[in-house]
Amino acid sequence: MGERYLKSLRLLAECLQGFERLSERHVRAFGLTHAQFDIIATLGNTPGMTYKELGAKTLITKGTLTGVIDRLERKGLVERERSVADKRSYFVRLSGQGEQVFKDVFPQVTAHGASVFAQFSDADFTRLEQTLSGLKSVIAADGAAPASPDSRSQASRSST
Repeated sequence: MGERYLKSLRLLAECLQGFERLSERHVRAFGLTHAQFDIIATLGNTPGMTYKELGAKTLITKGTLTGVIDRLERKGLVERERSVADKRSYFVRLSGQGEQVFKDVFPQVTAHGASVFAQFSDADFTRLEQTLSGLKSVIAADGAAPASPDSRSQASRSST
């Protein structure tokens, strides 16, 4: 296998970066950054959530999240309040204006993103999702690839 994985990893990164650039251009047309849209999309159709929940669902780092929330609050798109249970924690929700932005922008941005995948069949999506899920599992297991059924059967034959 050698360094073959590097070619695949590079291709995966190029796809992600390309999709993010395409998405970013479209989101910017609505006066939002990609991170701002991510937060609005995550908070949409919810009563709101804590910073911790929002960080986990958006994959935005804690340091970046605070700045993005600050800017969204200045734009009047989100509201935050201190948690009654934990004064160190904040609860964030879309404001009325933020809800309207979500209703106006989210369908357009997702439709634009979906157009990239317009030629994918259900089978294409299934293969892609299975491959990416397998990769995610290996990465989550700290790089230790799970034994495939073939390698387990070969190992049991060689031990007899």
